[in-house]
Amino acid sequence: MTAILSTDSATSSARQLIPGALSARRLTGGLSRRDVAALAAMSAREVFLYEEGLRAAGPAGVERLAGAVGCRPDELIDIEPGRETLADLRFAVGLRLADAAALAGSSPAGRELRVSAEMLSALENGESLHEPGWDTPVVAGRLVTVLARIYAVPVRMVLDAWMRTRPQEPAPLVETPDSGGPSRAAVAAWASLNERQRVYLGEIMRDDRMTATEMWMRRLQRLPVPRSADWRRLPLAFKGAPAQTGYTRLQERLRRRGVHDPGTGPTVHALARRGLVVVTEDVVDDPVAGEVVRVLVEITRRGRAAARAGLDEPVEVDHEPHLLSEWLWSVLVRVAAAEPDGLPEDRLAGRALFFLGVGYRSAAGGPPSRGLIESVAVLAAGGTHVEEFRWRLTDLGRQHLAAFVDLYRRRYPRVDCTGIEGIV
Repeated sequence: MTAILSTDSATSSARQLIPGALSARRLTGGLSRRDVAALAAMSAREVFLYEEGLRAAGPAGVERLAGAVGCRPDELIDIEPGRETLADLRFAVGLRLADAAALAGSSPAGRELRVSAEMLSALENGESLHEPGWDTPVVAGRLVTVLARIYAVPVRMVLDAWMRTRPQEPAPLVETPDSGGPSRAAVAAWASLNERQRVYLGEIMRDDRMTATEMWMRRLQRLPVPRSADWRRLPLAFKGAPAQTGYTRLQERLRRRGVHDPGTGPTVHALARRGLVVVTEDVVDDPVAGEVVRVLVEITRRGRAAARAGLDEPVEVDHEPHLLSEWLWSVLVRVAAAEPDGLPEDRLAGRALFFLGVGYRSAAGGPPSRGLIESVAVLAAGGTHVEEFRWRLTDLGRQHLAAFVDLYRRRYPRVDCTGIEGIV
């Protein structure tokens, strides 16, 4: 029988500083403890106690110390990425309860919920709130958006922190902004094109989508996937005799529309001059013709918007800020399907960890991961030693999956969710 170690921790009203962080910042800036004390409006002994880890700091103290040594408050406090609570987010910007409550209370959502310091404290401590509106997920979702602005973090970070802090409540519903339809610039760009150019742009957009689907399928099968900067450049044509080189997939699409020959060059370059596509070239080895120059075309964001506007397709909007991309959702499902034993650590690698795993950040200095999965130690029988590590859902991962699975299934119907029924 094996045992799995958990690493969940509770939130306190003050925060320990990261060992050595304050003294390192002070020394880098050529400051003495007395200098920092003067800048932070505290005694040199207080600075000593903070540096030695003998005193935990409140948000105001963290903010003053950070200002004295020239860094952000969150660079001094010890919060593991992917485990942030609502109180952690407030500490990370050095706001006292009263200050955060005053800022939140001045917003429409804050006025509707009658936000006060006492209520914000209860919210952060997971205590029951009986004021009207607090039990309405849509109203709570508006407050999530307000707190994201106040704490200068993505909406999804506040939502995740809310769900960690208040796991027994329904998740707040974050409303998706109305896209408002295609922009006038997109409509005007499409109107400026002739019929041939419109066919080309539409087929380039469709081939781009088809290639994106192929890349998604490769990820599911754990096959190598090129960088998007590479696969987004679609093969358009070969500079050689078609009898030897054949036609690209995009050329075949255009041929079926009756617009391919002649005019490939002038038509595509007319789109490029309008900023709708980017045209490049490379050299490839053809088994018959030898080295052949290949023309590549990549649709730009402006080109995609113009094609959607002209073809009367729905405007593509980013997924709701609290939802994962299709790729990350498929990874989360894989981990969920492996519960309760967990997914062997070597079965999950690559960039997904930096977006989902506890303790990771998507980039240096960037926002922390979602903290939906964690690597946990599996002890051998008798608990004598660690036998292996496995990926498992965190408590937030289970909440996230149960709260939003229906949205994901509608949004990403191609992701096989077999095996997660017990968690849902």
